[in-house]
Amino acid sequence: MAVSLAALLAVSLVAVPLLTLLLLATKRPSNHPKRADDDGRRLPPSPPGALPLIGHIHQLGRLPHRALRSLAASHGPVILLRLGSAPTVVVSSAAAAEEAMKTRDAAFASRPRSAMADRLVYGSRDITFAPYGEYWRQARRVCAVHLLSHRRTASFRRVREREAAALVARIRHHAAADGGGAVNMSDALFCYSKAVVTRAAFGDREYGLDGDEGGDKLRRVFADLQELLMATPVREVAPWLGWVDTLTGLDARAKRTFDALDGVLERVIADHRARRRRHQDGQRILEDDDDHRDFVDVLLDVNEMDKDTGLRLDTDNMKAIIMDMFAAGTDTSYTVLEWAMAELVNHPEKMRKLQSEIRAAAGDATATGHLVTEDHLAGAPYLKAVISETLRLHAPAPLLAPRETTEDTELLGYRVPAGTRVLVNAWAIGRDPELWDRAEEFVPERFAAGDPLLEYSKVGQDLRFLAFGAGRRGCPGAGFAAPSVELALANVLYHFDWAALPATLGTPVVDMTEAYGLTVRLKKPLLVVAKPWSGR
Repeated sequence: MAVSLAALLAVSLVAVPLLTLLLLATKRPSNHPKRADDDGRRLPPSPPGALPLIGHIHQLGRLPHRALRSLAASHGPVILLRLGSAPTVVVSSAAAAEEAMKTRDAAFASRPRSAMADRLVYGSRDITFAPYGEYWRQARRVCAVHLLSHRRTASFRRVREREAAALVARIRHHAAADGGGAVNMSDALFCYSKAVVTRAAFGDREYGLDGDEGGDKLRRVFADLQELLMATPVREVAPWLGWVDTLTGLDARAKRTFDALDGVLERVIADHRARRRRHQDGQRILEDDDDHRDFVDVLLDVNEMDKDTGLRLDTDNMKAIIMDMFAAGTDTSYTVLEWAMAELVNHPEKMRKLQSEIRAAAGDATATGHLVTEDHLAGAPYLKAVISETLRLHAPAPLLAPRETTEDTELLGYRVPAGTRVLVNAWAIGRDPELWDRAEEFVPERFAAGDPLLEYSKVGQDLRFLAFGAGRRGCPGAGFAAPSVELALANVLYHFDWAALPATLGTPVVDMTEAYGLTVRLKKPLLVVAKPWSGR
């Protein structure tokens, strides 16, 4: 604590006077419309109130997706902000998103450099943060064809079903231990999501940090990773103030997080290579019948066998791709499940409807405590409607990962210069009353009766619905996440009846206040009452 206070004091004594002088010496930028090009195109409108050095950052608040929707309501579906030194265009309508992510997709397909991504994801050698170019194209192809294909996703069915059974057992244990049946579903769902991704990535062997009983340390490290990837170091706003990141401990925290995860990934890859040498099976081809290989096995196979593109994955490349799977796969699946459970508890009539469907589809075979399997899910269309509606209302990443224009282009008639950052507000589009009837309400029936169900294999075709992005930068892992989410939700609703904790006043409801991070989740843990269902 003393070190932290000293750092803050140093920042106050040195940085604040410097910033004050800068504010006084810098002319406030003009809020007048920008000069038109010779062909009449103007830059997008920019809200007033930009400050020197930080630009519009102070207007984003704690929940940027909501603040940006309010700015769009006042200034239009395409606006220009200055976030630090970076000019940023914000897209808040389906029409603008379609032009950026389909019509002019190539011009909007790159990623801006991120100091945190460079430090934490091996110089942005992953899929999410890598700039648009040949490496990104080939690495994404490897993920789509070899890691996240339908065949590979199906091969992890045993992993999903085993972890779903563990999830049900964990809820039973905690409900019985509490006496009143109260369960921390945020914790249970996170453990489930992490376990599925861990098993798929590493196999059945447990990997963790030294002295990490129950994986709590590793969980905290992953939480730090997700927070840090969203952080904006002071040096990105003002390079000459980079020393502030050292004094505030941001640099040290980033180093600790990277070192911890890098050590785990290094052991995983080394163990897999040693096992391959022992068994002398390094020449297995990718099309064989062995469906029990994990992501590391597949990446090692790709490195040895995939000669047609000339792509060679060194150890850091593999670690970056696996890090992507953890950061994206764990948090998004867990967040969708958490929001779905919260909405269903707050809408008990819809929960009962879904439970009736699942229990009818699963039949008596599971009444004795056995698992709802993926074979049962084909008879549960309302389950997919609930997940679709959850994704519409609560897009896991409400502001899709930022893009960057690769050339001078335009958007809804506005000029967008090369090198401009672009944020797509998927959350605002999913709640646009011009696109959706009763846009702010949880109405799964809209997908069951009118709008088509979300087809996970067709990411980004409906630009009103951008939970997984669209275009070249659309999420390749949607099909991998879908069965994991469906199976977990089906099992917890089959085996238990749920209710909010008793309230002091009024009807008990789940607090739906948001917390912003790599994904947007519930601000408070989801504490709910679970009552085991007897089948009668």
